[in-house]
Amino acid sequence: MSTIDLALDWTPNTNHTGFYVAQAEGYYADRGVDVAIHSPADDDYETTPAKRVATCESTLAIAPSESVISYQTHPDYPSLTAIAAVCQEDRSAIVTLEDSGIDRPAKLDGQRYASYDARFEDHIVRQLVRNDGGDGDIEITTPPKLGIWNTLLEGEADSTWVFMPWEGVMAARDGIGLNAFYLDDYAVPYGYTPLLLARPDTIETDADLLADFLAATAEGYRFAVDNPDEAAAVLREEATGMDNDDPDFLRESQQEIAEAYLTDDGEWGLMDHERWDGFVDWLAEKEILTTIEGEPIPASDLDTAALYTNDVLEAGQ
Repeated sequence: MSTIDLALDWTPNTNHTGFYVAQAEGYYADRGVDVAIHSPADDDYETTPAKRVATCESTLAIAPSESVISYQTHPDYPSLTAIAAVCQEDRSAIVTLEDSGIDRPAKLDGQRYASYDARFEDHIVRQLVRNDGGDGDIEITTPPKLGIWNTLLEGEADSTWVFMPWEGVMAARDGIGLNAFYLDDYAVPYGYTPLLLARPDTIETDADLLADFLAATAEGYRFAVDNPDEAAAVLREEATGMDNDDPDFLRESQQEIAEAYLTDDGEWGLMDHERWDGFVDWLAEKEILTTIEGEPIPASDLDTAALYTNDVLEAGQ
């Protein structure tokens, strides 16, 4: 049986349900694939999931579109390629506490933003503020990644970036009101989050293994769509280290995210070229797409088609 080491982007949560379902229901085993799931909590997020793949510590990583673009334009690491979209719809948002009075992005000027310290992240958030009429003059703080949510709750930060089907549902159940600024609502044509990333050499040499893995994973996510309550129970049973394992919360979170897993045609994982193009063009237009030295990269210099592939996914169908 061949092994795939999967590096999660966060401690286990409902974004990851399909992987745990595929493992528990034997979908991976049926295809001769053994999957080892690595949580970033194992090393307190010292190494990002994308870097684990770039340095050959993991086979696959879960990460957002920006990570693909970052590694495709980084001189010190090999390029990474997206091979499947975990979710089709971006359910992330920049949030503030409802009682803070910061009820629109423009009011983030002069306020503290708790950053994950990703390469393009802070520039995207500043542009979000500008798109709402602000100056983009936010104060960046970089607390330990796994403690970022608590910095908002404890008043050490005024805003941060979260997944609404997880932290948003958690806050609502705890009676904590949030203001959520979705990027699409403020003319930010965001890419995919999260995605599955692989090294190009892995895609070439282990294409059959990856195709089997993706086919089994797709089964897991379709199961979660059709049976969200049962999938939530599987996640609770199989995953360790979650921020919240309350069964009622997990059911609500699963119901909230399930409709974002699949395309309108009921497919899991497929990516759209126009969506990638739109995000890259926007990053370049706003001069967010730069080298690590800060030099602007024209959109024409970045081959969007090299950032992702649907071929591995389609090979397993």
